Amino acid sequence: MRLSRSCAMPDQCGRPGWRLAGLRPATRPAATASSGRPPGMLICMDTQISEPSDGEVSWAVDTLKMLADPTRLRIVWALLHGEHSVSRLAEHVDAQPAAVSQHLAKLRLARLVRTRRNGTHVYYLIENDHIRRLVTEALFNADHALGDPPAHHERRRAPAAQA
Repeated sequence: MRLSRSCAMPDQCGRPGWRLAGLRPATRPAATASSGRPPGMLICMDTQISEPSDGEVSWAVDTLKMLADPTRLRIVWALLHGEHSVSRLAEHVDAQPAAVSQHLAKLRLARLVRTRRNGTHVYYLIENDHIRRLVTEALFNADHALGDPPAHHERRRAPAAQA
């Protein structure tokens, strides 16, 4: 997998200095057409991932499935604020410690959380910043979708509405 700072449609997104990774400007339309994706579905990102392998797609799907459970998502959300023991997490998510322990075992096997031992106590932490960002963005997206659009979204829509 190769990461690059790129934009498939720099002339339409308005981001200066962006390029299609590894392609000359003259080959950009052919590359967009050969991808099989409609131009309206392309997204500009600071970092784009080149075509993911089957293994990477499978791992991402499994990660998203693991986070699709409400209790597990609440556990991971609680861990965004720091490490916790099973009993503290059970209080946070209003569940039995045995159930929380089962969820943590699954999250640990999926490499979404890790443990730290202090004597006989075990504390759980988020595994890495990727999981932290994934959960944070998912919850921000839910907040945006369920509430009034924030001001920064209104500003983006204004030019399109006037055009």
